[in-house]
Amino acid sequence: MTDPVNDPLADETAALTYTSYLALDEVLAAQRPRSDEHDEMLFIIIHQVYELWFKQLLHELKHLQNKLEEPDTPHSVRALRRTLTILKVVVAQIDVLETMTPRQFTSFRALLDASSGFQSGQFRELEAVLGRRDRRAFGHYPQGSVARERITSAMSRRSVFDSFLHYLAGNGYPVPTEHLERDVRETWKPSEEVQRILVMVYQDDAGPSTVADLLVDLDEGLQEWRYRHVKMVERTIGGKPGTGGSAGAAYLRSTLFQSVFPDLWAVRSEL
Repeated sequence: MTDPVNDPLADETAALTYTSYLALDEVLAAQRPRSDEHDEMLFIIIHQVYELWFKQLLHELKHLQNKLEEPDTPHSVRALRRTLTILKVVVAQIDVLETMTPRQFTSFRALLDASSGFQSGQFRELEAVLGRRDRRAFGHYPQGSVARERITSAMSRRSVFDSFLHYLAGNGYPVPTEHLERDVRETWKPSEEVQRILVMVYQDDAGPSTVADLLVDLDEGLQEWRYRHVKMVERTIGGKPGTGGSAGAAYLRSTLFQSVFPDLWAVRSEL
């Protein structure tokens, strides 16, 4: 008779449950505070949830790019709307984090050692998917690390805006071949040709204009996240350096108001 306690196949044959499907034993055991301070648990859970949402955002943006390049307007719109809804939740989580006072954070901050949100490989990958092409984004990740490989890979593929250009071409707009076949490892430079095409897109007022506006919403949502993040850091640690040796609020302020889709903003005055 098989001993269910020692049988390596027992877990695979057991009936699926809510706990096993969601791997809750692992998830709920992943919070390991380094102090007895009450507020450290909140700090850990908030950042773990951020990473889960970043994972889902990367999943949704990959799907979005596939649908843009087909091109498939209805499913592109759905993917963008879901992405925007997730981003709103990500921004709203800052409200929860701001219930922690500066003194409460200080009570365990020293125990964080070199760890810092600046080290989030998924957020750097997200930036790359949205178009960031900057070696500094992965320079501090060790050679051969998963994070460095994923960020580097994302910088070697089409960005969301590159996929959008292919979407426009697939919908009959005269996107120059040089833009469709550009070296996607290089930073996208705003183009007057592309901006003239975007004016046409908005004048047609069809499906592609809806996609364009949802991309503007995505850009605006990311900028809102950056603004709320920097204000949260300022109210929590003021002008102190961040953990892990980062510049804290000073660095975060330098990222404000940098659009990821500059051409979509440039045409607003032409519409």
